[in-house]
Parts: sequence; structure tokens; C-alpha cells
Amino acid sequence: MQIYDSKQKKKLELIPIKDKFVSIYVCGPTVYDDAHLGHAKSAISFDLLRRTLLNLGFAVKFVRNYTDIDDKILKKMSQSGQSLEEITNRYTKSYEDDMKSLNVLAPDIAPKATECIKDIVCYIQDLQNRGFTYTLKDGIYFDTSKDEHYLSLSARKDENLQARVANNDDKKDPKDFVLWKFDENWYESELGKGRPGWHSECVAMIKKYFSGDENYEIDIHAGGLDLLFPHHENESAQCRCAYQKNLAKYWLHNGFVQISGEKMSKSLGNSFFVKDALNLVPGEALRFYLMSSHYRANFNYSIQDLLNSKKRLDKIYRLKKRLNGVLGSEVEAKFKSNLLEFMSDDLNISGALSVLDEMLNLANEKLDKEPKNKAYKQILVANLEFVSNLLGILKINEFEWFQWGVSDKEKIEISNLIQKRNDAKKEKNFALADEIRSKLEKMGICIMDTPNGTIWEKV
Repeated sequence: MQIYDSKQKKKLELIPIKDKFVSIYVCGPTVYDDAHLGHAKSAISFDLLRRTLLNLGFAVKFVRNYTDIDDKILKKMSQSGQSLEEITNRYTKSYEDDMKSLNVLAPDIAPKATECIKDIVCYIQDLQNRGFTYTLKDGIYFDTSKDEHYLSLSARKDENLQARVANNDDKKDPKDFVLWKFDENWYESELGKGRPGWHSECVAMIKKYFSGDENYEIDIHAGGLDLLFPHHENESAQCRCAYQKNLAKYWLHNGFVQISGEKMSKSLGNSFFVKDALNLVPGEALRFYLMSSHYRANFNYSIQDLLNSKKRLDKIYRLKKRLNGVLGSEVEAKFKSNLLEFMSDDLNISGALSVLDEMLNLANEKLDKEPKNKAYKQILVANLEFVSNLLGILKINEFEWFQWGVSDKEKIEISNLIQKRNDAKKEKNFALADEIRSKLEKMGICIMDTPNGTIWEKV
């Protein structure tokens, strides 16, 4: 498999440290608010990576963390009067609910920063012992001047190096960052009472959950492009200086989500929450939309494009519906290999979807000519099952898919009207039956009489 390494800025063949086993760490959310589309894009991107590796026969250990102590969370505590646990538990669950709606596989491990305080303290002590820190009145800082390879990951020059690094006039260098913040409200430790800085969590978590000793390096460290500098740069520096090891063999980053051509950002006031989009379309449709462009490309979100993307997914569900009741056989070898060939090329989703579109068109043409070709239908079912496993779509019952957006109360009303229409037809009261059909159509409901009964869908 070929993947694009952000450090070397080129595609490389993925050669795991351990044969056929891939270790992946993804930087997860800071849980002080609901997940936005940037979170969703990142999660879906690396879920596709994980699914592709699994389908290529690799074993995968996948860890995604939560930052559950942070300045933003403390600000939320002050504004709301809620405790740290109340806020972080609420938004952790909200995030997990959103990821479930998007068919994102749950991580093997989902550590929280507050669960790793001792581990964070220990590795900061390792940095102290090696002479890479200094102490100011507000905390313990990493001395970037002592790392000769600092900026080797992001390849930044002198411009805007202080972005997202807290300003402090007492720092030796503006690039230096806090490892441990002194704070009497938080944790007792050998470093003094305080809490970890944002950049000091992930190295400890990777060390703890992937090896537990100093002789480690993971295969893939991933996250949004906004994390390349300073967050991943600072993580890389800390590991290199504390343990004389690279933190990761490969670094992967997904592009920004933009709205009207601007980077999506809470500070710009254009952050669009996942839950807002889920009011418009099913979670699978949002997933299909967000994954429809390459993970490294910047993604320009629009509601109209989201709705159009759902229509594209509708066509695949139409085929699934056409195959209802058929059991799958063996997936078509060429179809499977073509899909995996594109996905193995740094997750070339456009190529993979073109293979799917071609299969869809050919399938419908052949079924029109040979509607009773059971063997062919079984192959198609197996093909769609493979697509479902690889791309994380087609998980919903094909009839329920076309009923999305109809409330339970409305479903009961529709069911009652269909029953009344069926009764009217039995009584040969065709005028009443037609009247009921017209009423359903005005409700935006299309009905179809089949050998297995009357089915309906939302228009």
C-alpha cells in the first residue's frame, strides 16, 4: 500500500515495523463542544485507512485519544458552572454518538488525558533529566533551541512559528511550549501541582498503549493538517529528545474543511456541527459526502452538494433494494481487486467510486435484461457487502433508507392508510383505494405494490 508521508512529502510504500501489523494513533477531539465537520472528515479519513488495511490482510491496532483537560474546557467550566467531568463526559458521548452515526469504527483504545497523568509526569521528568526543559513561574517549558531537528517534521521556516503556541514574554524563545502548567486546582505531582499542556499528552499515551517502554515507534501518526504544526511538530520533538526515537514512521494528515472557501473554524464563526448536518441527511449520506474527495484535499462544504451526494448514494441503495432477499455468494474477483488497487494508492477514493459506479451501471443493465439471473444477483449482493465493509456504507436496511426523515408517528399513519387501501382493494372499492393513494402522495409518500405486499418510501 502507498501512503503520503507529510514529513517526506511524497508517497511511500507502507512497510510496517512488524510484518502485517500496523499501529495507528490518531489525535482525537478536545471534548468541550459537539463534533464539527472537521472532526468528522478526519475520523472518516482514517477509518477508511483502517478499513483498507484490514481488507488487505493487515492486523491493525488503532488508538484515538481524547483531550479532556485543556484551557478551553476550563473556560467552559467557568462559563457553565459545571465540573470537568460533567462537560467532558457529555461531549465525549456526543462525539461517540456522532461517530457511530457516521459508521466510524470504534478505536481499539480511546485513552483520556486525565487517565494518563502519571505517565505524562514521568516522561516530562525524562525530558528534565536530559536537560531539555526549563521552569518559569507558570510552568515547565520545552526548550526548542536544544533540539537540533526541531521543525524537521513540518519544514516550517521563520514565518508564523508561534501559531497556536501560547505567548509568554519570559520564554527563552517564542517557539518554546509548556509541558506542565502550574495550577493549584489540579494534580499533585513530582513536577508541582498542576496539569499537562496540550502538546504533552500524546507521547505519553503512545508510549503507554503501544509498548510501555522506551524502545518504541508506531507506524502511523495521523490527524488534521492543522495539527502538523505545532502539535505534531512538538510531539515529535519531545519523543526524539526524551527517548532518542522517532515517534512515528509515517505521518498522515487530512485536509481542511472549508465553508464558502474559508477554513472552517469556531473562531471564524463558520463551524458547522455534525449534528446540524444529520438533521438534513442520514449519517451515511454525510459520511459518503465527506469521503467523496481525497482525504488530503481541502473540502468545500455546501448543503446543496451534501443533498446531491445523498442522491448518488440513493442509486446504490436502489440496487441493494432490487436485490432484496438474495443471499450473497463470492465477491467478483476483478471488482474487489480494482477497488483495493485504488484504495491502496493513498486512499484514491475517486478511483474506487468510479469502479463502484461502473459496476452499478452494468448491474442495472444486466438485471433489466435478465431479471431472473439468480447467480448474477448473488454475485452483486457479495459485491455490495464488500463495498459496505470497505467503505463503511450500505449498513441500513434498504427499505428504511428511503423512509428516512419520517417520524414514528407519521409511519403509523402511513401504515394505517396502506392497510385501509388494501382493505378497499379487497372490497373492490377502487375509488377509495385511489383516494388513499392520492392522499399519501400529497404527504410525499410513494407506494409500490409488490408480490410481498405494499412498500413505501419518501419522495
